[in-house]
Amino acid sequence: MIRLFLHQMNPTVGDTAQNAAKIAHGIERAKKFGADIYLSPECALSGYPPEDLLFTRSFIDALKTASDDLAAHTKGITAIVGTPLMEDDLYNAALVFCDGQKIGAVKKTNLPNYGVFDENRYFQAGQKPVVLSMKGATVGVTICEDIWYPAGPARQQALWGGAELILNLSASPYHIGKASQRERMLSTRASDNGVFLAFVNLVGGQDEIVFDGQSAVYSPSGEVLARGLPFEEDFIVIDVNPDDVGLHRVRDPRRRVALRTETEADVDEIQVPQIKSAAKESLPAREITAPSPVEEVYRALVLGCRDYALKNSFRQALLGLSGGIDSALTAALAVDALGRDNVLGVTMPSRYSSEGSVSDSLELARNLGIECLTLPIEKPFAAFLETLGGVLAETKPGIAEENIQARVRGTLLMAISNKFGRLLLSTGNKSETSVGYCTLYGDMAGGFDLLKDVPKTLVYELARWRNEEAGRPLIPLSTLEKEPSAELRPDQKDSDSLPPYEVLDPILKVLVEEEGDLKPLIDKYGAETVNRVATLVDTNEYKRRQAPPGVRITPRAFGKDRRFPITNRHKRLNSR
Repeated sequence: MIRLFLHQMNPTVGDTAQNAAKIAHGIERAKKFGADIYLSPECALSGYPPEDLLFTRSFIDALKTASDDLAAHTKGITAIVGTPLMEDDLYNAALVFCDGQKIGAVKKTNLPNYGVFDENRYFQAGQKPVVLSMKGATVGVTICEDIWYPAGPARQQALWGGAELILNLSASPYHIGKASQRERMLSTRASDNGVFLAFVNLVGGQDEIVFDGQSAVYSPSGEVLARGLPFEEDFIVIDVNPDDVGLHRVRDPRRRVALRTETEADVDEIQVPQIKSAAKESLPAREITAPSPVEEVYRALVLGCRDYALKNSFRQALLGLSGGIDSALTAALAVDALGRDNVLGVTMPSRYSSEGSVSDSLELARNLGIECLTLPIEKPFAAFLETLGGVLAETKPGIAEENIQARVRGTLLMAISNKFGRLLLSTGNKSETSVGYCTLYGDMAGGFDLLKDVPKTLVYELARWRNEEAGRPLIPLSTLEKEPSAELRPDQKDSDSLPPYEVLDPILKVLVEEEGDLKPLIDKYGAETVNRVATLVDTNEYKRRQAPPGVRITPRAFGKDRRFPITNRHKRLNSR
């Protein structure tokens, strides 16, 4: 019997000393449970992704010092720790420690270079799969992407290295649907190879990326034996019996066929010294319920907000409250992330603000228990118009004058942010930023945008879910029911400038997230509407480049996932 301790931890990129302390604490805790193997996530020592810190000599030196110091904590246990490793080149690696000594390293073979990943920029690929020989069992060690390929290292370890147990250290980012997709893959990998499979994932926010945890252990038949909590630090302790694998494989003829038909792979072996096993008490069972899709997104946003703020030394936040749904949801998320005493709302009515926008903002603040300031912008707005009077005298009022209001508000919010050291949360959603329905240096001002990757229709779903969770309307019902408006001119509505969000969001999903075929959209919504939205998306790339970072929750967010040129004359519809 092998007892595993999977440490689902939240590291901070660059804080090697604190990350090492967390790992050391996890190893000590694993010993108290009588674990044979401690397993960290991928790049737990450095945090993930460390990006161009990997080009910094002092960072590489700090990683080596921290990894060398960890060895002393491994007396009486085998520990496998994810870290960048400098040898002849730089590798994404898993260091293997046993009984106070570093006895080997496993190097990641498949380096992802898509979406948010850029590993070919930094790492050399490992050349051989590796297994550990310990306690009469054979254990394969893989790193993140290596487990995603059916014919990858896990296959070679199980088929040609004889592994009965596969360990996977991962930094697998969250997006909508990722957890179920990943679970299907891991279950398939366990059953196809007839192995126990232990997957340990990072948890926490790193800039725009959120890692969801949800570590898990699978049986040789693909059944989930244990789960880690979603969006929280956690650990899994579980016993697996490698002897069970032999009986399972006897009943599965696929392995016999594979041994005859597949090309044999060369597998390296690390001999793990025998350690006298500690007494093992029985482990209590626990049941973890997976969150609903909407709750999953909400929790990802809360975690992304909390970690972005705290890891960048912000304890308090502020935001503008407009009485609209975006600022209301952002305020609720901020309160859940940082606490009501650490969130400040500011309502800034203008000559065009409806009575409801102010009253809804104040009601929201009361419901959430946050402080709310009221700063009317009529005087600074009038001063701008007066100053520009000679320049604008012969022109018709329009967008320029409307945007002055947004920029006055941005200036006031940034002044409070600068004076009191609060993180300014902007409140633009993905639908608006996709088509440029936002103001540079106005409502786009801020340090972090929680809704940057959240379509408007999903904003409403999240707000309703939060009210249901609270058992009362934290977000006022009038806010949920009113027609969206920027309120920068009399009787303005979003629908004056944009298609209804129920039409806009499906078009944007195909244009932005899928780069899919536009013909079904044209058939459903008309060529004029689709062409108009596509043009808005393409011509507003320059605005999005100047937007603050925000939590990634879709498979393709603006930023690393989607890198379109600002200067771009390609016409999408002409190519269909």
